[in-house]
Amino acid sequence: MSLLPRSAEEFSSAEYWERFFKKRGEKSFEWYGDYNKLCGVLHKYIKLQDKVLVVGCGNSELSEQMYDVGYKRLTNIDISETVVTHMNQRNAERRPNLTFQQVDATQTHYEDALYQACLDKGTLDAMASEEDGALARRMLAEVARVLCVGGRYLCVTLSQESVVKLAVEHFVSLGWAVRFHCLQEAENSEDSFALPVFILVCTKFRQPMPVPILEMCLGEEGTPNRLAGVAELLSAVRELQSYSVLRKRLRTRTDASSNPSLTLCHVKTGLPRYTLTVQDCAQNARVPRGNYFGVFIVPQGKESDWQYGSSEGRSQLAASANFKRLVIVAMHRDQLYTDMQAVQAELSQMVMELAPPGMPENQQVPFLSVGGELGWREVISRGVSELSGDYCVEDVRGEDGQLYRRLVFLSNAGLVQSEGRLISTEAASDQRKKSKKKVKQTALPAASTGSLHVDSGFLCCAHHEVMIAGLTMLGVGAQQNKDCPVKVLMVGLGGGALAQFLRDFVPGVTVEVVELDPVVLELAKGYFAFRSDDRLTVTLGDGLERINALEKEGGCLLDVIMFDVDSKDSTVGMSCPPSAFVETSFLEKVRNLLTPKGVFMLNLVCRDSVLRKTVLERLRGTFSQMFSRKIAGEVNEGDREKERES
Repeated sequence: MSLLPRSAEEFSSAEYWERFFKKRGEKSFEWYGDYNKLCGVLHKYIKLQDKVLVVGCGNSELSEQMYDVGYKRLTNIDISETVVTHMNQRNAERRPNLTFQQVDATQTHYEDALYQACLDKGTLDAMASEEDGALARRMLAEVARVLCVGGRYLCVTLSQESVVKLAVEHFVSLGWAVRFHCLQEAENSEDSFALPVFILVCTKFRQPMPVPILEMCLGEEGTPNRLAGVAELLSAVRELQSYSVLRKRLRTRTDASSNPSLTLCHVKTGLPRYTLTVQDCAQNARVPRGNYFGVFIVPQGKESDWQYGSSEGRSQLAASANFKRLVIVAMHRDQLYTDMQAVQAELSQMVMELAPPGMPENQQVPFLSVGGELGWREVISRGVSELSGDYCVEDVRGEDGQLYRRLVFLSNAGLVQSEGRLISTEAASDQRKKSKKKVKQTALPAASTGSLHVDSGFLCCAHHEVMIAGLTMLGVGAQQNKDCPVKVLMVGLGGGALAQFLRDFVPGVTVEVVELDPVVLELAKGYFAFRSDDRLTVTLGDGLERINALEKEGGCLLDVIMFDVDSKDSTVGMSCPPSAFVETSFLEKVRNLLTPKGVFMLNLVCRDSVLRKTVLERLRGTFSQMFSRKIAGEVNEGDREKERES
């Protein structure tokens, strides 16, 4: 490895390669893979009778091996006199018709349209670093000149982004078709790079193509995946390179503190199909002999559960499974999965590439799941909110066998925004009759699935249960307070479960909910059976502005203020609430709106320990008393703290 260039600029200098080949001597330099690795793609595009120009041949054995299998019309050129002399001497007797010439690939003396193919193994990569790519462009222009119509330029490359962009934009401007083949690095090779090798295939047409043809293939015979533009092609290359680096790392070491994940997409549609997360056991864990590797299939609709959707939960799952390495597989929405056997067959080859180091070659790898089933999920609705982005309403089956409806914003697909249990329409009617005060029933066909209806009397989220329990601090439910009114201001509607529970089951309560996103209100009405009345109203607007206005008006004291609102800012380590809601000056306004015995309840989801500590200190400094309850294992991952003032 000491023979590799110290800097990329050296690649393109004749002096560097002179020094390189003199130092390398007789040993062939197969940096980008040998004939055995490349032959599948080469034979696909180059016929035995084709005249082939090999640019920057070096002392690679590739041309010799191609000659030996029938390619007799090869012209090899290189800028290094040393390597050309050496290669001619090496092949003088055994391959007398295999010629090597000292020629500058940027200005050859060959006739126009003389060759049917041009083969480049790493030369473009070397030249692209010189003169801001000008040297490489001159070579590509020369390649285009000497190739005939229908001819192909095959470039073996590591596909550095600047190189890919330069080459693809050049040939697209000429109206050529561009296709990439991605070849994985050699297994167990000390000299192999972590990055995969790509073969770029550019085809010349008589008339330029009016619309660019850009395609990516996995392996030699992979189905071409048509890409929309150069940016999408560059993204596909980066993803394959990232996977290759990850694969190399996973093959060489284990690390319980790291949880790398990758998404597998459908080849034809490009849509995500599986997300794989790698979880290694701790170094000091006692793993039974033979338990090298296992694969756990997360039931559909359960991927956001704490056990599967959080790093802590996955760590516990891996520890209980007791494998050296566990790959946790989540299935995506809008994909069809027939049964566990089909999923196992589809994933087997890919997951084996993620096996831990030291695993025997013929080791059996078990596929695990909950009850051997894939779970069930049905997407009910999809749409876009201008404020919150793409969303999905879906029905899933829980581990208890019950059906649940969920609202998920796809910008944070691991977080369930709202959830409600589905029950029969008859049960929903009986439940309303048992509520403290009957409410007018309205027809909400979209909120039901066949004979099922969203259960407004059931709280799916543990932090909602804690908030309801917190009302006891006001004496709610006590006999002496049964006729006392309770005024509640809630910021964040979601599906409306908490607000409706308050209205239906808390005596004397009136609730005002402030919701910023009108789409959320429509979803609550249409899919979660939310209904407002004189005791439950919704104000569309900013919760910050509403509280500022109430505080400025004065005279409106509230018994309870609840914050259950998520943050759209992913750069802050706090997903609930937005940071402006826990600034000291704003918390003081909240305090001023409460009655002397009023209660402030906050759903705090904060993974940043420093930020969480800061928020708690602000709360303690603002309110006379604070109670905190951590919610473990809830659907929405992270710490939940309920802060109450009394």
